Amino acid sequence: MSDSDCSGCDGGSCGTPQGPSEQDQKLAKTVNRIRHKVVVMSGKGGVGKSTVAANMAVALSQAGYKVGLLDVDVHGPSIPRILSLDEVQPHIEQDCMEPVPWSKNLSVMSLGFLIPRGEAVIWRGPIKGSLIRQFLSDVLWGELDFLVVDCPPGTGDEPMTVLDLLGPGAYAVVVTTPQNVAVDDVRRSITFCRQMGNPVLGVVENMAGFVCRNCGQVEHIFNQGGGERLSTEMGVPFLGSIPLDPEVVRSADEGYPLLKVAPDGITGKAISTVIDPLKRMAEQDKAKTEQDKA
Repeated sequence: MSDSDCSGCDGGSCGTPQGPSEQDQKLAKTVNRIRHKVVVMSGKGGVGKSTVAANMAVALSQAGYKVGLLDVDVHGPSIPRILSLDEVQPHIEQDCMEPVPWSKNLSVMSLGFLIPRGEAVIWRGPIKGSLIRQFLSDVLWGELDFLVVDCPPGTGDEPMTVLDLLGPGAYAVVVTTPQNVAVDDVRRSITFCRQMGNPVLGVVENMAGFVCRNCGQVEHIFNQGGGERLSTEMGVPFLGSIPLDPEVVRSADEGYPLLKVAPDGITGKAISTVIDPLKRMAEQDKAKTEQDKA
């Protein structure tokens, strides 16, 4: 067989460096237009991670930042319902999609827009990875201050794919509840991020006490302080505690984020505290840009 007769390569070009594919170029262009990437994750299901992600995105958008919210929970996409977008479909062209606008500053994308409600998604890892890549490279996000990504629980294909595609500059926000059974699983999420080479912005302790709607007193029915102890143990920042507020449950079921209707309540103020480090990052970025221009 001659040197040029190489069936393992296109055109017999073994050893010839190949440039990035068109899809890789589109991905890089999208990622480069996003200033800050925030991946919300948890090693445990049922901790309210999607509610936290949605309210963080809303809070950032209300603070004047351009925000994208990407739901990569393939098997249980809940962001469309939380934001009352479950009857909406994105505009799709031949090779691109427009994210669904929720407000002037917030755009959303989820598989929940593309499949009938209640339909099971029976996909293996490679197909899920391909979808997530498309949601990043083929969605017209535009210039964003923040992309908030809501991941399914665990450390499987979806969070691994997201962190791999967004690169080492993506920060993780890890959500837990106070009880030890949740903290044990969430500890693995922090280890996972370190193995992937991504920084952990901090831990959020959700459902940290029950807010009585009559007197406003907080009762700690799920233990207390598990998230803060985990932060200390693992050497990552503690972003704050969000109480278990009946209004949060009702707002998610009825399709509106709590911060839209009750930003000054106990829970609204707690969520605002969680995003303070992100706002500081954005302000530092803005100051550096202005300094570079001067």
